Order: sequence, then C-alpha cells, then structure tokens
Amino acid sequence: MNYKMMGRFVGRILVVEGVFMVPALLISLFEREFASVRAFMWSMVIILAAAWLLMWLCRGSKNKFYAKEGLACVGISWLIISLLGCLPFCISGAIPHFIDAFFEIVSGFTTTGASILPEVESLPKGILYWRSFSHWLGGMGVLVFLLAISSVGGSDNGFTMHLLRAESPGPNVGKLVPRMKQTAGILYLLYIGLTIINVVFLLLGDMNLFEAVCTAFGTAGTGGFGVRNDSIAGYSPYIQNVCTVFMLLFGVNFSCYYMLLIRQFKAVFKDEELRLYLGIVAGSVLLIVLNLKGFYGSLGETIRHAAFQVASIVTTTGFATTDFDLWPGFSKMILLGLMVVGASAGSTGGGFKCGRLLLVIKSLLRSVRKVVHPQKVELVRMNGNPISEKVLQNINAYLAAYVIIMGVSCLLISIDGFSITTNISAVLACFNNIGPGFEMVGPTCNFSAYSAFSKLVLIIDMLAGRLEIFPILILFSRTTWRHR
Repeated sequence: MNYKMMGRFVGRILVVEGVFMVPALLISLFEREFASVRAFMWSMVIILAAAWLLMWLCRGSKNKFYAKEGLACVGISWLIISLLGCLPFCISGAIPHFIDAFFEIVSGFTTTGASILPEVESLPKGILYWRSFSHWLGGMGVLVFLLAISSVGGSDNGFTMHLLRAESPGPNVGKLVPRMKQTAGILYLLYIGLTIINVVFLLLGDMNLFEAVCTAFGTAGTGGFGVRNDSIAGYSPYIQNVCTVFMLLFGVNFSCYYMLLIRQFKAVFKDEELRLYLGIVAGSVLLIVLNLKGFYGSLGETIRHAAFQVASIVTTTGFATTDFDLWPGFSKMILLGLMVVGASAGSTGGGFKCGRLLLVIKSLLRSVRKVVHPQKVELVRMNGNPISEKVLQNINAYLAAYVIIMGVSCLLISIDGFSITTNISAVLACFNNIGPGFEMVGPTCNFSAYSAFSKLVLIIDMLAGRLEIFPILILFSRTTWRHR
C-alpha cells in the first residue's frame, strides 16, 4: 500500500473541503450569524491544519498507485471529509450531538437527504447553505472535482482512472476523452452548466436567490435537503414542474450530454440504458396516475404529484410535494421498486442503476437460452458493444453484496423495535441514497428516533451506496492493509 500517496491525496481533498466552506462563512457574516461564523472559522482552521499535517508527513511520496489503493483512498477520503465536514453543525450548536451531525453531513455528501432534524427553517442560513452544498459537492464527487482542477498524480498513468472508477457510479467507467483529467473537467463543466440553468429557471418562478441556489444544489446532486420544512410542497406548480424536469435530467448518464455536444445524436437516441430509464419513468407515472384516480382534486394535479414523486424517487433525490405515505399500496409498491432501480449509471443519482438492471436482465435471458442450447456461444451486448465477462461477474458480485448488506442492515436496526416497513424502507432509503422512506421515516418524518447504533449502521449504508459498495467493504478487509 502506498500510504504516503494516499495521505497526500487525502490532504488535498481536505484543502478543497476547507476552501468550499468560505461561501457559507461569508453568508453567515452577511446574516450576522456569529455562532455560525465562529463554527466555520474553527472548522476551516482544523481542516486546513489536518490537511497541512498530512501533506507534510507524506511529502516525497511515490506516484505508484494501484486499484487497491484507489478504492481504499476513496473510502477513507469520504469518511474523513464527513467526520470533519460535520464540525460546523456541532460547533455552532445547530446539531449538538456528534452522531446526529455526522449522520446529517454523510447524508449530505452521499446525496441521500435523510435527516435527523424535525424542522430546518430555524437553522442559520450559513448552516443551511453548507448542508445543501454538501449535496452538490458529493453529487459528482469531490475526488472528480480534484482530478478536474489538478494533475494530482503527476502523470496520467492509471492513477486517476483508479480514483474515478472507484468514486463514479455505474457498472463500468470509461473515458470521454483520452486524458482522465480532461474527462473529469468535462463532467464538472456539464454539471456546473446544468446547475446554473436550473437556478435560472427557479428564479423565473419568483423563488429568491438563496432558496433557488440551495434547491438547485439538492436537485443537481439528487440529494433532497430542502430549506423549508415541507420540502417542495409549499412552492408553486411551476417550481415543482421545474424540479421534476431537472431531477430527471440529472438522472441521465452525463456521457449522453457529451454526445449531444459533439453532435452524436444517433448514439444518444439508441442508448439502451436511456430508453430503459425513460420507459420506467413514463410507465411508473402512468400506473400511479391511474391508481390515484380521485385522490386529488384534478387530473392535472394528480399527474404533477405523480411525475414529481416518480422523478424524485427514481433519481434518488428525495424531495416531496405530497405525503406519498398516504398513497394506495399499489403506488407505494411502485415507489419501493423505484428506490431499488435508481437512475442511470454515470449520473448523480443512486440506486442499483438502470445500466446494471439492463445487464442483469440480458445475462439472465442468455442463461435461459443456454439451458436450451448449451453449446451456443453468445455475448451480452449493450448498445451493440460486447460486455466483457469480467464486468458481468462484477455486477453479480455487486448484486450479492447488495442483498447481503440490505439483509444485515435491516436485522441490525430492527433492534430498535420499529415496524418492518419502517426498517426496510429506512435501509432502502439510505443504501440507495434516496432520503425518505415509509411510516416513521416517511416524507413528513425523520430519522431522529433511531438509536446511535442504528444511525451508525445507516451511515455505513449511505457511504456504501454512494461509493458502489466496494470502496467501503475493502476498508474492512485485512488483505487491503498488507504490504505487497
């Protein structure tokens, strides 16, 4: 293990985290929230001091970096930025208990949106901004951002690919352009551009600048932290429709936008994952609208709420315009299924991913055909390209780990004595980075009732879900820490 290289990289990530606290500090100063000002100043001092110490201790490191280091580095980085990122909550007194503050910031960075706060409107604006901005930073990934602005490894010799593959969601991560730094830069430019457009459309709906920026952070990162207690329910139908559209846009694989920019329109229209994603959304909205007949005052209102909640759940954003926990069982089962499926690979959304689901279905159909024709050699293809057996094996391993972690997590948090529906939906909501579940963790409730132990279990679930399981699992393996 190249510990020095890992330590130097974590130090640089902490510098990024400390610098990104500056806007929250300035907002606190402008609003005269002096407790928050002190909290951000002390947090920045601690974070930057830790960064300097790490980089000083790890000076002169070699640039050799393997897949094992990449996975471990990503897992450790996310743990450390979360442990230090929750300091403003604790120091300001907004969330005095450390486990609760840790839960809240992990939920932010992993774009989960699950909260322990019973209400948020009384929070200082600087704290609200940092809470929402954590979604935006975690949506595309803090490591991807660092790769976009610096050549950390000194050369593009596989170092950056290991990191990008470990942090980016999806069954397989590839380059948009030959150099990984350029790929990371393109991803972030697309991300920033879509976020700015989202803010503009929200401002056109008479939303004030602060709320528009915070809402766009939650939408872009598909996170779901709101600045109002009723999430998006209190805003106009226009605002809700804008959020619906942009949640769906951020649930699309960002490589599709790059293809549109270079005018490869046919490649986008023929993308099988995109068609599956849009088909699932359209089908789910139609079925829920039919099931909710008479539930709301008009067909237009029914379509608006159904489309919003489908977009919110399938992209794992977690915003709400209505209490969907009151919907009929059929509609709730559809939402439960969407919690598992999630958005497209290469998007800011969570879940199992449409790309994985499509490959699992194709692999299953191939296995069925092989039973009938054992000697037939058949490749699984995506968009006309053959998928390697290694990728399919990784997906099977991911599915097995997914099921095992879900089962163990549900068992562990059941110690608190809540209902099966509450526990299963809580684990699904955290592991798939969605936010709200059903019953005690529904859209009008929160996760505060869980014990500190259960919150730690759900924190691990959130991190494992956001980082595609293996960067977290590898931290618990003894072989990871052995010398080569």
